[in-house]
Amino acid sequence: MTTLLLVRHGHTDVAGKRLTGRALGVHLNELGRRQAEGLVERLEGVRIDAIVSSPLERCRETAAPLAKARGRAVDVRRAWIEVGYGEWTGRSISQLRRTKLWRRVMFAPSNVRFPGGESLLEVQGRAVDATLDIAARHARGTVVVVSHADVIRLLVAHVAGMHADHLQRLSIDTASITAVSISDGFPRLLTLNDTADLAVLRSGRGKLGG
Repeated sequence: MTTLLLVRHGHTDVAGKRLTGRALGVHLNELGRRQAEGLVERLEGVRIDAIVSSPLERCRETAAPLAKARGRAVDVRRAWIEVGYGEWTGRSISQLRRTKLWRRVMFAPSNVRFPGGESLLEVQGRAVDATLDIAARHARGTVVVVSHADVIRLLVAHVAGMHADHLQRLSIDTASITAVSISDGFPRLLTLNDTADLAVLRSGRGKLGG
């Protein structure tokens, strides 16, 4: 059995405010750095055979403390990169809410291709392929994968047998851990959006992108 621990990167100054997408130069803020350090303690006692990360800085910075504590290199894989939001990259969430495409993203995301970017079904496909690749390379291992909210949500939808149009029903918070196991090609959702913190119940978070 292979176990994937899917970690969304730590908090940034623009998380929930702007769709940064694949823009470079977006780093963890102070909270995000604390969240990254906190992963070391949260995963204490959990066997980790490999650490994989999206190439974007906020993910590599999230993976770094855990990699240092475990004496492991971070395997940067483009398959886990953020959604290609194309022309939406860098725009504020408040601006995007006023577009016609926003409603489709909220209620029928399986039909959405971002202008000049990816479709969400393409993102789901590469996440599933990347998961199967990890399962093949680590048939009896546990692998930490640091990626992005929508990439993780799309993979969870596949594992749970949900239609991609139900994507917005899932929340993946910064530094959350979602665990998926794969045995004989059969995926199972073990945990979802675990943050070891109930603050989300008071704040009502859950935004597109990141």
